[in-house]
Amino acid sequence: MTTILHLDASARVTRSLSRHLSQRFVETWRAHRRGDRVIRRDLAADPPPHVSEAWIAACFTPPQQRDATMRAALAWSDAAIAELEQADVIVIGTPMYNYGMPSALKAWFDQVIRVGRTFSFDLARGDRPIEPLMRGKTLVILSARGEFGFAPGGLRAAQNHLDPHLATCAPYIGVAEEAIHTVAIEFQEFGDERHARSRSDADARVLALAVELARLQPDVATELQAAMAS
Repeated sequence: MTTILHLDASARVTRSLSRHLSQRFVETWRAHRRGDRVIRRDLAADPPPHVSEAWIAACFTPPQQRDATMRAALAWSDAAIAELEQADVIVIGTPMYNYGMPSALKAWFDQVIRVGRTFSFDLARGDRPIEPLMRGKTLVILSARGEFGFAPGGLRAAQNHLDPHLATCAPYIGVAEEAIHTVAIEFQEFGDERHARSRSDADARVLALAVELARLQPDVATELQAAMAS
């Protein structure tokens, strides 16, 4: 069984294009793999707490030395990391706000990228002391942008601080560069035929991507056969 962690970060609910894309992806996946599990977290409706001095102190205190206050400070982080650990596929529906992540999504990354849990730190490694602890996950980024031309080589590529930031964080949530898939709607602020085409194209790409990735997952029967043969 495959587990999908489905995150949405848009402050909009009924009119959100990124939520529409993420819902379309998950529904298409479930139509092909009804037995798979979906963990849902709405980061806009239930925003992650921001990192605080108490959180940092608890984070860098050895687990066996943490008191009740420290454990409480890390409770949200612990729950979010537990969800992440279970996930095979991470689906993020997010708008581009001010050319980057919404603050709720950034806060989620701050809560789950944590020393001793999702990465190790060892100065014996020299100038690269940080090493991710998770591997093998797939990341699907489904976004909406008011302007256009944010892809590499585009008019506003240098202003795209969303996709590069997500790609930089990806290894620390167990995702390799080649396992990142991005679909974006553009021209939202223009509302013209280019926006309509972008929406239609994104819908088609999301449907095809969900089908493709779902088919790449081992089915339950294959997993059982492999387990019985081992």
